[in-house]
Amino acid sequence: MSEDLDRLLAEIRACRVCAAALPLGPRPVVRGRAGARLLIASQAPGTRVHETGLSFNDASGDRLRDWLGLDRETFYDEARVVIAPMGFCYPGRLPRGGDAPPRPECAPLWQPRLAAALPGIELTLLIGQYAMRWHLRERAMPTLTETVAAWRSFLPRYFPLPHPSWRNTGWLKRHPWFAAEALPELRGRVRALTARSAG
Repeated sequence: MSEDLDRLLAEIRACRVCAAALPLGPRPVVRGRAGARLLIASQAPGTRVHETGLSFNDASGDRLRDWLGLDRETFYDEARVVIAPMGFCYPGRLPRGGDAPPRPECAPLWQPRLAAALPGIELTLLIGQYAMRWHLRERAMPTLTETVAAWRSFLPRYFPLPHPSWRNTGWLKRHPWFAAEALPELRGRVRALTARSAG
């Protein structure tokens, strides 16, 4: 199975399907190994990730690692954590600011194959609305806040999260239950899964 995943990841990294629509050109960013039990399904790389090729290599990543209770070494250990965004390439900016949505071609093309190559995944963290809609389908609530607030109903397979961007600092202040109730549960589950993956 590991060999199949390696071949698939090489295909993804070589993908040029959306090249004409990508302002910085294609640079698919994805990481993981077949034995991992934790999958982080995010939105799409930002400019810093596009430049470095390393997922969550920014302030958002620092906040996410804090949420998960993981240090950088564990977070970037591909045998423990798979990071697979809904769009593997930086999609550009919106006219009024913020990153554009993931390219619509990407998830249908790659996500089903990726899921099939990762049978050991036990928990998928759904970061942001695009990941929630893709993975939860009709179970996703009308808004991100409602979906995150219903996090208990998606366990043990999924854990919906807001994006850890600085843009969501206000959201975190308005919803103190997230830090008080959701994060302790999240950290416990992530700790258990990454420890088992290491074994």
